[in-house]
Amino acid sequence: MGGPEVERLIGLLSRLPGLGPRSARRAALRMLQQPEARMLPLASALSDAARAVRPCRECGNLDSRDPCGVCTDPQRDRGLICVVEGVGDLWALERAAVHRGLYHVLGGTLSALGGTGPEDLNVAPLLARVEQGDVAEVILALGATVDGATTAHWLTERLHKLDSPARITRVGQGVPIGGALDVLDDGTLAAALRGRRAF
Repeated sequence: MGGPEVERLIGLLSRLPGLGPRSARRAALRMLQQPEARMLPLASALSDAARAVRPCRECGNLDSRDPCGVCTDPQRDRGLICVVEGVGDLWALERAAVHRGLYHVLGGTLSALGGTGPEDLNVAPLLARVEQGDVAEVILALGATVDGATTAHWLTERLHKLDSPARITRVGQGVPIGGALDVLDDGTLAAALRGRRAF
């Protein structure tokens, strides 16, 4: 059915989130029917992104600049840091345009079942940023899951041990139990961020 090149393409596409083998076959077929219009621009964009995009050394966002565009934006409130689990959550909050401060990407949450411990999270740079004393508030925007709550409690304890006046808050109403930030609609994200409370 199309040779080893087509099978490899379908196999790689089926590994993407949200694409199973059937959807991958349909996507591959559409691209192969118009390779100059669909496949070659995609291949070029993938190659360019693979070469240029890196994690930001300050917040962990993915960008072709380091520090990233969010960290270097002079309009941002530098005293406000929103802590998120992953880059997808950061992008969701940016899409909703409800946070005008800075971010910090943890790179996961604590999970006994998943084998993720404190040493696996990107915490040291956050603690250093807060300890400098310029941060007025740290917003814990972690998912309303058991792992998210565990991580929030652990991180709160770590932040309280610092000699910093920073207030620690957590996103409030709007995030359902078991919900992940990167799949919520903009209105729900906005309500959650506005309804944050002391933690």
